[in-house]
Amino acid sequence: MKPKQVFGQASWELTSSTVKAYLTVRGGHIGPVTFDVGGRKVSPLSVAPWVEEKLALGTPDIIKVLRGDFFCMPFGGNNKTYKGEKHPVHGETANETWRLESLGREEGLTMLHASMTTKVRKGRVDKHIILKDGHSVVYQKHILSGYSGKMNPGHHAMLKFPDEPGSGLISTSTLRHRQVWLEPTEQPENRGYSALKAGAVFKSLEKVPTVWGTDTDLSRYPARRGFEDIVILVNDAQENFAWVSVVFPKERFAFFTLKDPTVLASTLFWISNGGRHYAPWNGRHVNVMGLEDLTSSFHTGLAESAAANALNKIGVPTHLNLSPKRATVINYIFGVAALPAGFDHVASITPDEEGVTLKSRNGKTARAAVDVSFLYSGE
Repeated sequence: MKPKQVFGQASWELTSSTVKAYLTVRGGHIGPVTFDVGGRKVSPLSVAPWVEEKLALGTPDIIKVLRGDFFCMPFGGNNKTYKGEKHPVHGETANETWRLESLGREEGLTMLHASMTTKVRKGRVDKHIILKDGHSVVYQKHILSGYSGKMNPGHHAMLKFPDEPGSGLISTSTLRHRQVWLEPTEQPENRGYSALKAGAVFKSLEKVPTVWGTDTDLSRYPARRGFEDIVILVNDAQENFAWVSVVFPKERFAFFTLKDPTVLASTLFWISNGGRHYAPWNGRHVNVMGLEDLTSSFHTGLAESAAANALNKIGVPTHLNLSPKRATVINYIFGVAALPAGFDHVASITPDEEGVTLKSRNGKTARAAVDVSFLYSGE
């Protein structure tokens, strides 16, 4: 299938009865994605405002493409070399060219298979994206073959929120640790600003310390215009699956992600609301939040995630151990659900034979057609 030009990037198109999605050839970013939710079309994933601009020489490909969700291996900045390996920001999987193996439809399924042979650490990644008619979700499977050693992978989904304070209500499944990044995410001397207290451990998203000695609410966004912050949320590995949800009450839908917490141990919130004033950000990347499911030490990179760090010292996994004798499979789901009027923060997401039920804190319910067993079977 010949790619289409979409927001400045050659992209393969996938469509089902309920989803239209694009996958960029460069970097494998999924976006934009349009969902059918209760007969309406919604496109909640973000696309960076500069993607059709000519950027400065040397700008990483990931920044040129930046949109939707992409698979990172290794996750993070990767400024440090690890055992002779110098990985780009978020790894080759988020920057280099993918090869299309197949794209087609069969029995109500749209299936794309792309692959990449990585060079910094030799091995192969197979990307499978599946859409199912009637399901307003995107199913992803990444198969890591031929690799040996420590690796910190992750997904990097990014949401664009309506330009109204608190327009999105954020909640998660059970957490066992919550912490602000150990240093200021951005520094004024580098033309960047952060609002949260570096290293703060907190008990609730609704009460997080700031640099001013006050508390702020991370469960409602947009907020804190002019600042850039990062926090990590560690999931309870005893749960069958972990989730993150954002409810948009006015638009009457919820966005959610589902994962196996024994594979992707944590979720990193990248709270991006105009706090970067250097190119190409220039203070215009606003109302975006990354809901980034990973096994990593924050956003630092492979070297820090493979070494002793603040998280693994308290028992939080920050890398996987890859073996050439067996492939590592990472399955992941994101999608949307239509909501009744008055639905507030999601309190629970529970599965049944036909999908999942979302229940709000105020007792309202909604349903979504999704095959949760995919997280374990990949099928």
